[in-house]
Amino acid sequence: MESDETPCPPGEKPREESAPEPVQVVAEPEPSAAPVGEGDPRESPEAAAEAAPAETEAEPAEGKAEPPPPRPRLGLLEEPPEEPVEVPSRVLVRQSRRDFVLFGAGTLAAAAGLWWLLPDETRSLHLTPRLRDWLDSLEARAGATRSRRDAFLGRVLTFDDDVAEALYSPDRSVRSYRKSQVTELRNNYNGQTPDSGYVRDWSLTVSGLASGKVERLGVADLLARFPRREQVTRLCCVEGWSAIAWWGGLRFADFLQAFPPPPEARWASLTSSVNLDNSGNSDPYYVSIDLPTARHPQTLLATHWSGAPLPVEHGAPLRLVAPMKLGLKNIKAITAIAYSREESPDYWAERGYSKYDGL
Repeated sequence: MESDETPCPPGEKPREESAPEPVQVVAEPEPSAAPVGEGDPRESPEAAAEAAPAETEAEPAEGKAEPPPPRPRLGLLEEPPEEPVEVPSRVLVRQSRRDFVLFGAGTLAAAAGLWWLLPDETRSLHLTPRLRDWLDSLEARAGATRSRRDAFLGRVLTFDDDVAEALYSPDRSVRSYRKSQVTELRNNYNGQTPDSGYVRDWSLTVSGLASGKVERLGVADLLARFPRREQVTRLCCVEGWSAIAWWGGLRFADFLQAFPPPPEARWASLTSSVNLDNSGNSDPYYVSIDLPTARHPQTLLATHWSGAPLPVEHGAPLRLVAPMKLGLKNIKAITAIAYSREESPDYWAERGYSKYDGL
């Protein structure tokens, strides 16, 4: 059995044990905090690494949502990405029902309006007579009468006339050209070209004068009484073509001064009694022209074309040249001029074209 005490060698007295001296413990001062980035030199790198506070990302404050990322810039024809949106089914059903009702009502209204605007001849080609009569009775009850339809269509057709008339200025001229710029001019009679036999006995009848008389003039009277003016202007047809022509004749303004209308007159009616239709039958042609346009310095009663008397295909012996109007107003082979307070009938206006026909 082992003991913790060491035995004394023989011949020696055992040493008396003295009381242990008190040990004074001195407390070492704690090491001061090392600067940021420097560890205790007595610590190992692993301990320093463990002691270093871990860096964490700052968490967003409660109640504040993160801003959405900026949207990418789209190209000119590129569509933005679709974003899903949750909509309750009852809302979709209600909206679909409403859209269906509105679309159906709009379709019926558009069909009714289109039917109301159709001419009577076109209506007769569709539906049964009984159904047509029923629709006509509904229109009459709603106040959509034929007279209102005609007035509405007439207003639509004359809207551009109102704009052109509002923009008209007697001081503004159309462009003039050089004689070297003259182009080919079509024979654009709407029917057959009249035979030249009428030129020999031609005369111009002038009525509606302030004097109350009716004047009859021959081409020789016009050439002898009025100075001849010349101009090179463009004639524009409603069909889409145009031509530059060299014209000569008397100014309509000079004619109005020599044969004045009454003060209340606002329109001049020009008629060609020698005009023919496509079958060669008589088809008088007539146009109405407002007196401010007639007094424009570029409005001529032309007697010459390209330096020579007018040929039959271009309206011998007298035609209207108003370059600020469409070609259908530039009547050929004039046989009568009459002044009036109200606008007189117009050949193409009666067939669906506008009345003013200004450029």
